[in-house]
Parts: sequence; structure tokens; C-alpha cells
Amino acid sequence: MVIKMSRPLHRGAPAIRVTSSSNDLLDSQVKEQTEKEELDRNQSSHRSRHRLTMLLLKSSLVVIVILALTGSFWWTLSISTSSRGHIYHSSRRLQEQLVSDLWDIGELSFGTSRMKEIEFCPGELENYIPCFNVSENLDSGFSDGNEYDRVCRQGSRQNCLVLPPMNYKIPLRWPTGRDIIWVANVKITGQEVFTSGSLTKRMMMLEEEQISFRSASLMFDGVEDYSHQIAEMIGLRNESNFIQAGIRTILDIGCGYGSFGAHLFSEQILTICIANYESSGSQVQLTLERGLPAMIGSFSSKQLPYPSLSFDLLHCARCGIDWDKKDGTFLIEVDRVLRPGGYFVWTSPLINVQSSLRNKEKQKRWNFVRDFAENLCWELMSQQDETVVWKKTSKKTCYNSRKSGSGPSICSKVQDVEFPYYRPLQNCIGGMHSRRWVPIEERATWPSRSNLNRSELALYGLHLDELNEDTANYRIIVRNYWSLLSPLIFSDHPKRPGDEDPSPPYNMLRNVLDMNARYGGLNAALLEARKSVWVMNVVPTTGPKYLPLILDRGYFGVLHDWCEAFPTYPRTYDMVHAEGLLSLESSQHWRCTMVDIFTEIDRMLRPEGWIIIRDTALLIDSARVLTRRLKWEARVIEIESNNDERLLICQKPFFKRQPS
Repeated sequence: MVIKMSRPLHRGAPAIRVTSSSNDLLDSQVKEQTEKEELDRNQSSHRSRHRLTMLLLKSSLVVIVILALTGSFWWTLSISTSSRGHIYHSSRRLQEQLVSDLWDIGELSFGTSRMKEIEFCPGELENYIPCFNVSENLDSGFSDGNEYDRVCRQGSRQNCLVLPPMNYKIPLRWPTGRDIIWVANVKITGQEVFTSGSLTKRMMMLEEEQISFRSASLMFDGVEDYSHQIAEMIGLRNESNFIQAGIRTILDIGCGYGSFGAHLFSEQILTICIANYESSGSQVQLTLERGLPAMIGSFSSKQLPYPSLSFDLLHCARCGIDWDKKDGTFLIEVDRVLRPGGYFVWTSPLINVQSSLRNKEKQKRWNFVRDFAENLCWELMSQQDETVVWKKTSKKTCYNSRKSGSGPSICSKVQDVEFPYYRPLQNCIGGMHSRRWVPIEERATWPSRSNLNRSELALYGLHLDELNEDTANYRIIVRNYWSLLSPLIFSDHPKRPGDEDPSPPYNMLRNVLDMNARYGGLNAALLEARKSVWVMNVVPTTGPKYLPLILDRGYFGVLHDWCEAFPTYPRTYDMVHAEGLLSLESSQHWRCTMVDIFTEIDRMLRPEGWIIIRDTALLIDSARVLTRRLKWEARVIEIESNNDERLLICQKPFFKRQPS
């Protein structure tokens, strides 16, 4: 990919200079009054003609579009099959040109009001997350934990720019930022720090302006010993053998503040935290602030937005979920997302044998979970103190060998949806009809897992050449991105003429969001280039469903509709990448506006964070107009090897809140 700068960085709207000729001071007052009245009449007439012209122009465009669509329909019926590919490509370009023209006409017709900068949100919305409103859910009758559900109501989105807290500071670079975060950057009270209940929550210290998760502290030994205990219960020497046992991806439910995943990261284990929405003391917010993977997710009433058979291990250490409730439906969801041969690790006072014997209610609850797990074809591998480890069966025949009427039934093909998107929880065993039923011990271990072979790719309808081409392209793209960002990051640093820009720091980015991940090529290229990052690979609900491929390669990903808010807190990503997303949404006739998508990007992005958008030249030109309204610093870059595409590189400024 050859690139060249085509437009300079701009900040906000361009300045406008207005000039006029001077009036003759000797003119009479009567003449001045007459000219002023004439000018007012001319301006009024001009405005009327302008409105009439724009109305006629819009009406004409509507007629042209209708005629064009009607004509193209009859025309395509008469063309040969061999020429349709070329005509489709030309038609697509005409559609994109039409979108761009309509956008420009809209800007002209609304004038300066349309170009007005988007306002900042009120201060109380500094942790604003659309679709998560507990008080509104309670008013609507939600209860029994369902009040924490994600509910995207019509009109719930506010198109304003979320400001950071009063004393917000740019997070410390990785890996320092993993162990130390600024208190002002997250919403948490000292009381919440000292009364945290879970094992991993307790491993933190509150200092003057910082929260410390220092690995050198005595308390951190608890996580190391705990991880070592889990490895031994599985039958391994220690946690460094997780990879050899087929464990690469872990879903940590109610993760505390991410210390379990932080410890395993050095062992190349990718741990993603999910927890309920919390208005204060959020596990997800603090985990992301540390530069660790996390997102808001709830087991209360809906399936998680992951395909079946997605994770090697699920972990719950005092995570707050009552697994014996709702007739074991929560355990069925664990089974759905767990790969064959995968592990479920649960730590809870309920498991303590001595304690349960003295409390009949605890014993009854523990017996239900143990028996239900057995009916799910889970093998109880080990039980020590308050921790138990189950292994999911690798053989489908186990389900047929169960006693009649014992345990949940197997989902029918209609019920067994491989790509659920916040569907209601099911009471049947899912994933059984998937072609991806492969035990973890039979999969290639990491990092070989990321390079799937021909037979494995055939499960997703892909050829090896397609994946290799995607990998090669992103290898070049990442190298170019890094070379582009380096001088921009260091452009304010003094240097002597002729000196080269310093190379970018190894860790200038940590949390990366790919809004249209396709096969996970950006993730693969960043890891191959030894960038110390993790990537949230998002597969849009409107695009090709390659999320199982991404997960099976050993990366993390999620299904999402970009016309809705992403389940994360504000200021959680260092870079947002979107290749082809605007084209994808325009092909869906813009179910939501470009403003909706861009304000959501701004909400998720940290101050001084980066946005890289790659799309058609026409859509990039339209997007560039919006960057002024968002107050982003933007630069358009032409791609010489592809005249149809351009890059839009933007940086979100750091706007500090002023005391009220």
C-alpha cells in the first residue's frame, strides 16, 4: 500500500475572512437609507430564490433516483450474466456518488446550522452508557437482576460529546498502567475499594491520586497461588502449561478488577472480563483502565453476544451469580459458549464442604449445581477448599447415554442459533449442531492456532489463499499505520533539522477496537509485529459472520450492531479502526446516521486517542466534514495503489472540564 499526504491537519472549522469596500463618508443620510432598504429587499428575494432552488433540486433528485432505479431494473434483465460483475461494480460507485451528493446537498440546504459543532454533554454524563439505565428499567417493571439488562430504547442515544472527569489524566503507558491507574479517571469511592468482596478485588491499594495493583505487593501472591492451584486441579504443573493443555482464551465472569487476567497475560493467555453494568466501582471500567480486555455483559436473562463453542475456560471467583437459580439456565449458557473439553472453574464459599454440612440450605444449593453439571456431561475433576473444576465432555455420545428425563434436552436446529445477539436464555443444550465441535485437546496450540489449515478454513467457507492475502495486506497496513502515527505523535517534540522522527514507543497503544474485523487480520498483524496490544474484534450484525473464525484463531471478538451503543464505558480505547464500515452501513441504506456512529466512537475513545477510517474516497470526504463538528484533528491520506479508497486519520483532543 503506497500512501501520500493529500490534505493538511485541520483543527475545527476553517476561518472565514470577509472583506467589503468602504462607504463614501460624504453620501447623504437619505441615500444611505434608500440603499439599505434596497439591499434588504434583494437579500430577502435571494433567500426566497435559494430556498425554492434547493426544493426544486431535491425534488429533481428524488425523481432521478426513482427513474434510475426503475431503468436499472429493466436494464439488468436484458444483460448477459458474464457482464454483471462489471456493471455491479459501476452501479455501486454510482450509488456511493449519489450518497455523497445527497450529503453535500443536505449540508448546503441546512447551511451553517448543519455545520454547527456538536455540543458537550452535561457533567453528570461523564460515565454515560446508552442502553444501560437501571432506574428506567426498574420503572418499567424489571426485577430479579434483569434491571441490569441492556435495553436500547428508541431515542435513548444522546448525540453529545462526553467530557472526562474534572481531574482526568492520560493513563500511564503499558505495562506501568497495568499496575497503577489514576483515581480521578474512574468512578469509585474509597469505601468501595476497602469493602470489595471478591478475591481479585481485594488485591488493590488506594493511595493519594492512584490505585495500585502492584505485582510486587504481598497481596498479589494470592493471584499467583490461586492460578497455580487451578493448574494443579486441572492436572498441570503450573499455569505456564495452560497453553499446552489447549487453553488460550478465558471468559472471566465478574472479574473483580482484572488481576487474574493480568497475571495470566504474561503466559500468553487472553482473558476477557465481563460483568454487570455498575454506576460506581465498575469492574469493567477499572479493568479497561488497566489496559486489560473487558466489556459489560450479564447472565440475567439474555444470551451473551458470542457464538457457541467460543472459550477454552470460564472462570467465576465469587462472581455474584447464583448458579442454582432459574433451574440451571445460567449453567446451560456457560455450557453453550464453552468448547468441548473446556473447563469451568468456580470459587465460592458454597463449595466449602465443612461449611455446607453445617448449613442445610447451602448444602441443598451445592447439591443442585453438582447434579446439574453432571447432567450437562461435565466431569468433576477436582474440588479443593472453595474451588471446584469441571471439564466439559468432548464426546457427543455422552448426551444420549444420560438417563431419560435427566437434565436439559438438546436444542433443535431451529433453537440452536450459532450467532445469538442478546436472545433470551435457552433451557436446552446448544452448540450440538455446529460443525465447529472440536475438542480443545485436538486443536493446534497457540500461536499455531492463529494459522488455520485448509480443512479448518473450509468450515467458514474460506480458502487458504483468501486468509493468506488478508494476512499479507494487513502486515503492510500495520507497518504503514505505525509510520504514519509516529511523526504525528512526535511532531511537537523539538528536533534539529535533518533529524529523523524517533521511532514510536513499543507501547504507545494498548486497547484497540476494530469496528469491522472481518477475519481478524488487524489483530494478527499487530501481534506479528510484536505490538503489546489487545484488540476487541467486532463483527457487525449487518456484515459477513466471521466471528467464529476470529475466536477459533485465538483472538477475542463480539457481535454488535453499530446503530446501537457498544457495551463499554467512556474513554476505554486508545485507537478505533474501521475499514469498510461506512460502505457496509451505506449498503444498508443508513439505518442510523453517520453522526450517530461517530459520536459513539468519540464516547469510547480516550482523550488524545486515534481514529483510523479506511473507505471509499466519496465516503471519506463526507466523514471528513463531520470531524469538524466533532472537534477532531483530521488528515485525509490518499492511497496511490488504490484510487478508489482513502484513509482518514483523526485524533480526539483532550478537552478539560472547567469548574462549574
